[in-house]
Amino acid sequence: MALEYQVGLGPDSLFVISMSPKPGLMPRPMTAALLALTIPFITGLVGYGTWLSANRTLRPVDEIRRELDEITATDLQRRVPVPDRKDEVGHLAESVNSTLDRLERAVARQQAFVSDVSHELRTPLSTITLAADVIFGSKEQLGPEAKRSAELLQGQLERFEVLLADLLEISRHDANVATLDAESADVCDLVLRAAADAEQLAARKGTRIDFRLPPDPCIAEVDRRRVERVLRNLLDNAVEHGEGRDVVVTVAADRDAVAVAVRDHGCGIRPGEQQLVFDRFWRADPARARTTGGTGLGLAIALEDARLHGGWLQAWGEPDKGSVFRLTLPRAAGGQLAGSPLPLGPDEAEVAAADEIVGVVDVVAYPVRQDGRPGTQGGPDD
Repeated sequence: MALEYQVGLGPDSLFVISMSPKPGLMPRPMTAALLALTIPFITGLVGYGTWLSANRTLRPVDEIRRELDEITATDLQRRVPVPDRKDEVGHLAESVNSTLDRLERAVARQQAFVSDVSHELRTPLSTITLAADVIFGSKEQLGPEAKRSAELLQGQLERFEVLLADLLEISRHDANVATLDAESADVCDLVLRAAADAEQLAARKGTRIDFRLPPDPCIAEVDRRRVERVLRNLLDNAVEHGEGRDVVVTVAADRDAVAVAVRDHGCGIRPGEQQLVFDRFWRADPARARTTGGTGLGLAIALEDARLHGGWLQAWGEPDKGSVFRLTLPRAAGGQLAGSPLPLGPDEAEVAAADEIVGVVDVVAYPVRQDGRPGTQGGPDD
């Protein structure tokens, strides 16, 4: 709207024209306030819509990632979810499943090969062993070189038999056909029986094995054969790498679980090797000589036996400070573990059950009684 004003009179007067905004539906201050509120709201609404759309698009990718994280070498039959839509994400899921198919077939072929070879080797190995036993039994009639050869042959055949048995056992775990024959057992008795097997090696190494046992039985539903095998492996490993120092075995239990910790004071475990020690044929120092004739599968089989029980087998170690291997098992078959009665650490495993210790038993000086409990110096029945 234009307004005209006259300033002055006569011929020298001036005319001033000014422009005034035409009145609208809403006053100008109200328009500014409305814009100040509307622009952030619209911006936020667009941002939320963008986030919602991206989240909907990427949700199948996250599901694929989570499923892949849970797939291990023992459950390659699992597959990632395939979304209904046929876009890049759907094609990705199909490609991942196709790769898992090929991987599962390759692993199955490898497992079948190991199992078949292990079984096929048993017959010729049995024949060779029988022949070697005959030769070894007549070694006194042989010359020095032939006698030594007979002794070497006998020792290597025994080691090969152990290796073959371990290969068969690990192939059963790989094929998911290993079974659990659970029954009620006192884990303290299983510990002492396993230690009796390690006594000869401990005597050769000058190692004393001390037991920290609770006064009451630690009853759990376990497979005796498998648990004893786990404990023998842990004790042999502790004595082998303990450099002649004491090995401490601690047993503790709570309402839901029972645990055994084997502590050595040897060379220890370097950082990052706590999981590698359970890998097949892995050795911290390949140049280090072994005295037990192990196959390199002991801890790997022990880990599988623990998992078969629904339990844990964990390791702690530091260089020159020794190591701790802790076995934790549910007291009831099929039970779920929420924790362990023993902490995993250098000295905690030795003192955790100190208030309940029966005593310290030296397996070199104190034999094991026929009932599995430690005896005295006077004899197994005293």
